[in-house]
Amino acid sequence: MFLDFINLLQGTVKITVESGFPERVLNLCSAHDIAFWDMEWHSPTSFSIKLSRKSFLQLRRLAKKLDCEITVERKSGVPFFVGRFRRRYALLVGLALAVGLVLFGSFFVWDFEIEGNETVSDERILRALEAEGVTYGTFGLGIHPETLKNHILMEIPELSWMTVNVTGFRATVIVRERVAPPELRDEHTKANIVAEKDGLVTLVQLYGGHAEVMKGSTVTEGQLLISGVADIDDRGAYFTRGEGKVWARTWYDLTAKLPKTVQEKSYTGREKRIYTLILGKQRIKITPGSSISYADYDKITNKTRLRLPGGVSLPVTLECAAVREYQAVERTLGEEEAKTRAEDALRQQLRDRMHEDGTVQESSLTVRDAGAVYEVTLHAECEEQIGKTVAYIEEENEGEATA
Repeated sequence: MFLDFINLLQGTVKITVESGFPERVLNLCSAHDIAFWDMEWHSPTSFSIKLSRKSFLQLRRLAKKLDCEITVERKSGVPFFVGRFRRRYALLVGLALAVGLVLFGSFFVWDFEIEGNETVSDERILRALEAEGVTYGTFGLGIHPETLKNHILMEIPELSWMTVNVTGFRATVIVRERVAPPELRDEHTKANIVAEKDGLVTLVQLYGGHAEVMKGSTVTEGQLLISGVADIDDRGAYFTRGEGKVWARTWYDLTAKLPKTVQEKSYTGREKRIYTLILGKQRIKITPGSSISYADYDKITNKTRLRLPGGVSLPVTLECAAVREYQAVERTLGEEEAKTRAEDALRQQLRDRMHEDGTVQESSLTVRDAGAVYEVTLHAECEEQIGKTVAYIEEENEGEATA
């Protein structure tokens, strides 16, 4: 990046050299310390290279003694750009002022980039920074990362570490979120495992207590699966914690109703584009008459950061909002389309009802015409973990347990 910036300032020339003895040109560059890069051979007698403006002028002067032809393919950089305005003094003054403003503005923060956060939102971090005096337009050299870290970590306890790196007009906020300690296993509360829903048991994983069901058993919601009460022959029973997982086949019938007549968007062809310049928090509208007169419309916004030649980013963003007018029209759904529209919602509803480790074994969709609506039903056979832990109360007098 630094070399690209230097080449931008001193100017770069791409040339093509034609010579019966091209090695003489390369030896000439070596003998006079003429640096070049990005060399490409086009034929045994032709190649192209890139070199600085100063080196190009030197090579062109020296190459007059050789039998070769030098063709300029492209010129780029500040010297050539400024050269176009050699006699346009007003433009040169304006360009100098613009460059000066960009350089002066680079000492202030106009853009924030936040990295490393997943659960803590960008807005929350930016609000905490603003409360400490770091916001758009803050003098970059006046930011003290260590002081900020101490205050922000107290403000946002979900963070374990943070720092702020200022590069030009951009402040990169790097954070690390605190890792929550794992939940401790409860080994003291006595409990049973009961069925959370009806099913056909396919697997019992017993970690503690006594299994009350086995593979192939049919169970109903609330039925005892793993007991925390164990018999000790004729000496009574003792209470412990029933632990384990019980997997079972489960069945679901989920129904969604869709109206036969729906309203959809029909675009009229009228469209408007609104351009806005964004500098920090300041928004400057550059499109005259930017009010929207459409009753119903979609708005799609794209933002592009402006850059100087060479890829240098500016603290200015161009926002383009495309506004498209539409009208609501009615349309009649067919059965297949109703099935397609309802399928995603029904499958999401199924995932919400299943255990997180469950899988769908088989599924099918049916559609029934119910007058003004379609009834779409999802039939699904699943396999999932149905056991849930329920603490029980000891009844000392009777030696029993109640869930």
